[in-house]
Amino acid sequence: MNRSSESAVRPWPPLRPGDTVRLVSPASFPEDPGAIEALTGILHEWGLRVQVGEHALDRHGYMAGTDKDRLADLNAAYADPVVRALITTRGGAGAYRILDGLDYAAIRADPKPVIGFSDITYLHLAIWQHTRVPGIHGCLVGAHAIDTVHHLLTTTRPHVLARNPRLMSAEVETPGRARGFTMGGSLAALAGMVGTGLPDLSGAIVVIEAQRLVGLGQVDRQLTQLIRAGAFDGIAAIALGRFHGFEDYTDRGWNLIDLLRDLLLPLGKPILGGLEIGHGPDPHAIALGVAAELDTDSGTLTCYPAEGR
Repeated sequence: MNRSSESAVRPWPPLRPGDTVRLVSPASFPEDPGAIEALTGILHEWGLRVQVGEHALDRHGYMAGTDKDRLADLNAAYADPVVRALITTRGGAGAYRILDGLDYAAIRADPKPVIGFSDITYLHLAIWQHTRVPGIHGCLVGAHAIDTVHHLLTTTRPHVLARNPRLMSAEVETPGRARGFTMGGSLAALAGMVGTGLPDLSGAIVVIEAQRLVGLGQVDRQLTQLIRAGAFDGIAAIALGRFHGFEDYTDRGWNLIDLLRDLLLPLGKPILGGLEIGHGPDPHAIALGVAAELDTDSGTLTCYPAEGR
């Protein structure tokens, strides 16, 4: 079924003290043995009840248990009416392996957000494709990260992300203003979903962030794949977050800015860079699947969670 024309589900009702959230590990396991305790402490400070998925600390290679067990934890959380949000313990690798087994009917029947980024982008994209349920690209590590996730989970007030001129991607810009819905996250996940269920991005303000695992060729190949696949043909605008690890990296005279300008400026869409989204210390969170407005004059991306898409 082509779901591109279907309406989005309005975002979750704000969480209130006494609500229950569940910690899950759809990809890798938390390497810090105190991670669960730290996450629980933060959530308790918000007045929330915390449950831990049965397999959240399992280990199967670099993943948090087998595909079957990680999937079971997700589906159990979505099926439990007491659980009002899913907090992932980390990204890593492996979320892409369990997308086909998600109980999308249960997700549609009782919409609740999943909070996570990096490899969790695969979940955000798949859930949006099948259910139009919004989520939160973010984590609970760092003061700004915690504050912005708290804002997005417990209020419906607009959320403004402002350009940080010190971030490398701030140097990439095409002037303009656009309104659309936010979608995206990890560039690797966006490219990895081409041909396997990438949602229709028509009308989207596409959020892109990445971390350097190899060189500029990594970003070049992934962006080129998306462009050649037509994924960006109908988008409203592009919001660039952090490209962690590329700050001092050059390859035969080119740096990340040269590459991004070479590939993205010809698209002719408004582009705003320098947003504190993605890998690196203390990232800000952003709601995905909600109405938003990008304005390069003010250097802001404003999300309107109360409006849905």
